[in-house]
Amino acid sequence: MAATELAGRAALAVTYDDIAAAAKRLEGIAYKTPVLTSSQADSHADASIFFKCENFQRVGAFKFRGAYNAISCLSEEQKQQGVVAFSSGNHAQGIALAARMLGVHATIVMPSNAPAMKLAATREYGAEIILYDREREDREVIAARLSAERGCAVIPAYDHRDVIAGQGTAAKELFDAVGPLDYLFVCTGGGGLLSGCAIAAAHLSPDCIVYGVEPEAGNDAQQSLRSGNIVHIPVPDTIADGAQTQHIGELVLPILQAYVKDILTVSDDQLRTQMRFFAERMKIVVEPAGCLAAAAVMHKAIEFAGAKVGVIVSGGNVDMELFSRSVAAAKVFS
Repeated sequence: MAATELAGRAALAVTYDDIAAAAKRLEGIAYKTPVLTSSQADSHADASIFFKCENFQRVGAFKFRGAYNAISCLSEEQKQQGVVAFSSGNHAQGIALAARMLGVHATIVMPSNAPAMKLAATREYGAEIILYDREREDREVIAARLSAERGCAVIPAYDHRDVIAGQGTAAKELFDAVGPLDYLFVCTGGGGLLSGCAIAAAHLSPDCIVYGVEPEAGNDAQQSLRSGNIVHIPVPDTIADGAQTQHIGELVLPILQAYVKDILTVSDDQLRTQMRFFAERMKIVVEPAGCLAAAAVMHKAIEFAGAKVGVIVSGGNVDMELFSRSVAAAKVFS
C-alpha cells in the first residue's frame, strides 16, 4: 500500500481501535446477534452466505450499538444536560433506550409520518418526541436549535465518530464468528453502519470486498462515492423508511472512499421479495431497509459465485400492515 494511501487512512475520523473500544463498552449491554445461514439462500445465490441478524438487537436494529457507545463517551456534565437526536425511527429508539439505561434525558426529532410502531416504541423508552414535517422542515436545523436552547449534545444518526465506531461492532462480531469473508454487503442509508463495518472488514479480513446497498429511489450514497462529493437529494420515495436519507455524512465519505468498493441499489419490488424470503424460508421478520444488503446478494447484483459472503441484516422494525402488504405483493425467487 502506498505511503500516501496509508496517511489518508490514518487521518480518517474513525479507526479500528475505536471499534474495538466500542465493543468493550457494549460487552454485556448490546446483544451478540445471531449469524444465520440458509441452504435455500446458498443454492439460489451459488455462494456461502452468512446473515448477521441485527433485527434481533436491542430495539430491533443495529442503531442501539452506536447510540449507546456515543452517549457512553459523553462527559458527566454533558450527560446531565441531555442529548438530542433526529431519526425516522431506529436511531430514535436506540438513543431513547441507551439514554434511559444511562440515566440521560433524550429528545428526539421525528417526522410526523414516521411508522406508528417506531413512534410508540420511542415514547415507551422514555424519550421526549418533537414532530416535524419531513417535506417542509429541516430536522438538523430543529435539532441544532434545541441544542442551543437546552445545552444538550446532538447525536446524529450516522455522521458522528462514536456512532460509526459503535455500528462497526456488528461486523466485528460477524468476522469473529465466521472468520474472513470474500465479500461483505451492508445496508446503507446515511452510511454510518457501512463506514464502521468497512473499517472492521479492512482490519479483520483485509481481502474482503465491501459493498454498500441502498434503495434505487434514493441513491445519494452511490452518487456521492462515485463523484467524490456529497450529493444531496429529495426525500426518497421508497418503502425502506430507514434509508430515506437525503445525503451521507462528512465523516462518512472519506471512509467510504478508503474502504468501500461501490454502492449498489435495489428496487422496492426486490425488497418485498427479500422480506418474503426471510419470512417464509428463514422465519424472521425484517424491515424493508434491513433487506437492502440481502436483496442485492439474492438478486446477484454482482458476480460472486462460490464466494464466502457476509450480509448485514440491519433491522426488523416494520409496521405490520406494511409488512403484510409487502409480503402479499411480493414475487418469489425462482
